[in-house]
This record gives sequence, structure tokens and C-alpha cells, in this order.
Amino acid sequence: MPKSTTAPAAASPVTRPKMWRSSAVLHAAAATSGLIMITFLLVHMYGNYKVFSGQVAFDGYSEYLRTLGEPLLPWSGALWIIRVVLLVSVLVHIYAVVTLWRRMRSATGGRGSRRYESRGNPRGVQRTYTSFTMRWGGVIIFLFVIYHLLHLTANVISPGGASSSPYERMIGGFSIWWVFVAYAIAMIALGFHLRHGFWAALASLGANTSIARRRHLNQVAILLAAVITVGFLIPPAAILVGLVGS
Repeated sequence: MPKSTTAPAAASPVTRPKMWRSSAVLHAAAATSGLIMITFLLVHMYGNYKVFSGQVAFDGYSEYLRTLGEPLLPWSGALWIIRVVLLVSVLVHIYAVVTLWRRMRSATGGRGSRRYESRGNPRGVQRTYTSFTMRWGGVIIFLFVIYHLLHLTANVISPGGASSSPYERMIGGFSIWWVFVAYAIAMIALGFHLRHGFWAALASLGANTSIARRRHLNQVAILLAAVITVGFLIPPAAILVGLVGS
């Protein structure tokens, strides 16, 4: 028998785009990127408590982040790596969540169907609650992050007065009541977002295997959301009432 001279077919160039259209991959991407951001939040929350140690400690911690990794990395090199990882995580998270939300909306018959279910169906109420906290909470958080970066990182917005000192910018900003209120609203939105998002992330990664495990994950998600929300609110609240920086 003559041997076939036909070369094996090359891999389709659309294989990778098709992979990103898979709901399973999108769920995993949303979960992984969300867990990366949660890790950053916990580290960032720890850093905020340096404000209780005074200006030298807080500004020193800020400078340490810029010298991290030297001399292997240039000045601020590690910080920029963290920023790029976070930016990629945010973009992947937004793309995955929005794509999955659109598919769910299409599968459930659109907005009108969900409104109808929410009138008499507890699952419809839960779906509406989840949609509100994840979609609008995400918008509030995104807008706040932009303001937060312009205020405390870039020193472009200076509600409490411009300063080269991160400590003075933080004290000056959170000494103003409306700055604290805006921050509190964003942190509460973050808490609701985390409460559902963390549970959904672990479920997407296969941790939701039984009713008992589901209940346990729900408790962990509530605890994590509470710790991060309250943890981020304590330093600004202490500044507002004059316990720090007075």
C-alpha cells in the first residue's frame, strides 16, 4: 500500500479565540482575576494601618514599595509589575463578567423575564440582587478607583491640599467629611461585590461540591467581605474623628 503524502492538518488559527468563548474558561478567568485582586486588597489594607504609626512610618512604607526588588529591579520596578498584573486582572475580570452576564441575560429571556421572576420567585429576587450588586457595585468601585488613584497616588486631585507626602495627602483628604462618605459608599459597594464574587469564584473553581460546602463557602465569603470593608474603613474613620493626624 502506498504511503499517504498528505500532511496533517495544521491547528486552526481560531482555536484560541474559541477557547475564550467557552463559558467554563470565562468563569475560571473571572474567578482567578478576582482572587488576584482580593489578595491585593488584603495587602493594601495592611499598608493603610501604617498611618497609625505616624508620618515617618507611613511615608517610609510608601517609599519601600518603590525600592522593592532593588538592585535586581529598577526603582519602582516591582510596583509597576504589580500595577500591570492588577490592570490585566481588572480587564480580564470585566471582559469575563460582562460576557457571562450577557449570555445569562440572553438565556433568561432578557430584562423583562428577570423582572417577572423577581415578583413571585425568590430565585428571581436573588438574581436581581446579584445583578445589582455585581453590575452597579462594579461601576461604583471602578469610578472610585479612578478618583482614589488621582488623589492618593498621582496627587492630581487634592481635596485636603496638595503634598508630596502620602501621609499628608491621606490625612488631609479624609479629614473632609464628604471624602470619607464617598469612600464609605465605595467600600460598602466593594463589600457586597466581594460577598457574592468570592463565593462565585470558589464555586467556579470547583469548591462548591455539596450543600454543606456551599454553606461554608457562603460564611467565608461574608466574613471576608466584612473584614475587608470594615478594615478599609477604620483608618479613614480614625482620621475623620481626629484620632490620627490631629
